[in-house]
Amino acid sequence: MKNLLFACLFVVGTVGQVFAQDNSEFKNETINFIKLTGSTTAFETAISQIGSMVSEDKKEVYMEEAKGTLDGLYEKMAGLYMAEFTREEIQELTEFYKTDLGKKLANKQYGLAQKAMMFGQSWGMEVQAIAQKYM
Repeated sequence: MKNLLFACLFVVGTVGQVFAQDNSEFKNETINFIKLTGSTTAFETAISQIGSMVSEDKKEVYMEEAKGTLDGLYEKMAGLYMAEFTREEIQELTEFYKTDLGKKLANKQYGLAQKAMMFGQSWGMEVQAIAQKYM
């Protein structure tokens, strides 16, 4: 009976370890994908903009510490993507972002998102003016 119990525990432990390794590899692949999409540009720009108020003599230390937070952010974002996409889908998306068109999209994505936000804000004000007519 003890041997059966130990055998079961061994199998469960081994399967858990394999799953954890697969999940870790999936997470690493997902983080790599996120970096390929151009997100790093947006994050580094945000770090620089926020750091503009840091005095020059402390800027280097600030930049190092602020960039040190990116790994945690990528981990959290990977969890979001892993909940929505399979490993195979992340691998396909990664392959796309390695193509010339994917690289072009990654390079333009941040600028497009900024312009789209301005359009969205302008549109929101337009719709708000329409709503005010009917109050």
